[in-house]
Amino acid sequence: MVERKDSREIVTILILCIMWYIVSSSNNVVGKLLLSEFPYPMTVTMVQLTSITTLSGPFFNMWGVRKSKSDISWGYYLRLIVPLALGKFLANVFSHVSIWKVPVSYAHTVKATMPLFTVFLSRIILREKQTCKVYLSLVPIVGGVAIATLTELSFNVIGLVSALASTMAFSLQNIYSKKVLCDTGIHHLRLLFILGRLALFLFLPVWLAYDLRTLISESVTHSISSKVIGLLILDGVLNWLQNIIAFSVMSIVTPLTYAVANASKRIFVIAVTLFILGNPVTGLNIFGMTLAIIGVFCYNKAKYDQRQAAKKESLLPSYSNVLDVKKNGSAFHVNGWTPQTHRLFAV
Repeated sequence: MVERKDSREIVTILILCIMWYIVSSSNNVVGKLLLSEFPYPMTVTMVQLTSITTLSGPFFNMWGVRKSKSDISWGYYLRLIVPLALGKFLANVFSHVSIWKVPVSYAHTVKATMPLFTVFLSRIILREKQTCKVYLSLVPIVGGVAIATLTELSFNVIGLVSALASTMAFSLQNIYSKKVLCDTGIHHLRLLFILGRLALFLFLPVWLAYDLRTLISESVTHSISSKVIGLLILDGVLNWLQNIIAFSVMSIVTPLTYAVANASKRIFVIAVTLFILGNPVTGLNIFGMTLAIIGVFCYNKAKYDQRQAAKKESLLPSYSNVLDVKKNGSAFHVNGWTPQTHRLFAV
């Protein structure tokens, strides 16, 4: 029975990962095709936020996704939730600008620098120190992205800066999202829904004043083809599905497995977009992309080792507390610290 359950779980994870890779690749291809014909990244972002807002509520209620254990105060909303919604909006807009200006493969290579931003921002915000292995793993990431940038045939400064800005914004989101999830006990999918809805309502006036006015003044709204409308709708639905599948994978696997699956997804997206969109690349360009992705794998392994070491250290008693150790039967007792709470001294 246990083996059958484990087999079902492995198959479920495998199917979800395959779906995740396919949906993510399709979303990137559709996004590139859409922005090539309709260069309005803010409008594309607003359509995606609308998809999250309209589809998530009914789906989550039907699926039985739990709400937060306690009401979130307005002060907490203003201090953390609103900045997170702002970050989500800006991260999506910058991500779309990067895909619009540079090839998808290059944009995803630049986004491989997320560990660099995570380490840097965690050090500043959380005062979190890393091991030497973690810092060393950043070297191939930076080197790979630098090589890919220097050899990129379709290089664009705006595209590079936008990709870096979106990566930094996503890193900030990850750091603060963990705090919100821990503080409120809200389900991660509910948090996605809240952030999407809040970002939509907050930036609807900005979109009306900026993009919509531009679209009307340039008479673009009268010349939007049914193909562009279809791509907008498809991009919104695919983006929503990608978020749902990614969060589903995250909820059933370990952090290391998710990180490796995410890095593997990036390789899959780069390969698929190179094949379908056919942007020109050199051998050195591919080497830079590969080196950056290898660096991401090394970073994930180094972070996993760091977490395991920290966990083991927290379970072991400090020398100052071990004043009296005496053998009692088949187990040791350390000042009332018994095997029933921490099973480390069984013999």
